Amino acid sequence: MNLKRQLVRAFCLALLSAVAFGLTAFLVSAHRVTRFDDTVMSWIQSFKSPTLTRMMEFFTWIGSGMVITILSILTLLILSKVIQHRSELVLYVVVVAGAGILNQILKSLFHRARPSLHRLIEARGFSFPSGHSMEAVAFYGILSFLLWRYIPSSFGRGLLLFMSTIMILAIGTSRIYLGVHYPSDIIGGYFASGCWLAAAIWSYQRYREKQYEKKTR
Repeated sequence: MNLKRQLVRAFCLALLSAVAFGLTAFLVSAHRVTRFDDTVMSWIQSFKSPTLTRMMEFFTWIGSGMVITILSILTLLILSKVIQHRSELVLYVVVVAGAGILNQILKSLFHRARPSLHRLIEARGFSFPSGHSMEAVAFYGILSFLLWRYIPSSFGRGLLLFMSTIMILAIGTSRIYLGVHYPSDIIGGYFASGCWLAAAIWSYQRYREKQYEKKTR
C-alpha cells in the first residue's frame, strides 16, 4: 500500500497551507496588502459587463452557504450509494461542515471589514477569510479526493480535477468581481481551507494505516 506516501503528502500540504495562511493573515493584519488588493481588484473589475456580471452572480450563488449545504446533502446521499467505506462519508461531512465552522472562528478573530467601493451586490459579516472560497475548496477538494479511486480512466480523473479547480477559482473570482471581498480574503480562504482539508485527509489516512496494520498482524 502507498499509505505512507499519501500521509507524507497530506502532512506537507497541510503544513505549507498553514504557513501560507499565517503569512497572508500577518500581511492583512499589518495592512501590507492594500496595494496588491487594489491592483488585482481593479484589474478584475475592469472586465465588467452585463453578461459577465450575471455569470459572476451565478458562481457566487453556487458558492453560497445555502446552496453548498443543499449540494452537500444531495452529494452525501449519492456518495452513500457509491462509496464502499462509511468512514469516507464521515470524512466528507467533517471536512465540509468543519470548513464553515472554521471560517466563522477565523472571521471573528480578524474582524476585517469588507470592501466599500464598487460593490455590485450586498454582503454581510466580516471579510477575512472568504467563506465562499473556504467552502469551495473543502467541498470540491474532498469530493475529488473521494471519487478519485472510483474513476478508472486517467481522462476521467483529469476531468474531475479540472472541473473542481475551475469551480474553486470561479467562485473565488466572483467574490472579487462583485466587490464583496479583497483578493487577499480569497487567497487566505484557499490556504485556510487547504490546510483543513489536508489535515483531515491526513487524519483519515492515518486511521486507514492503523486499520491496515491490524489486518496484517
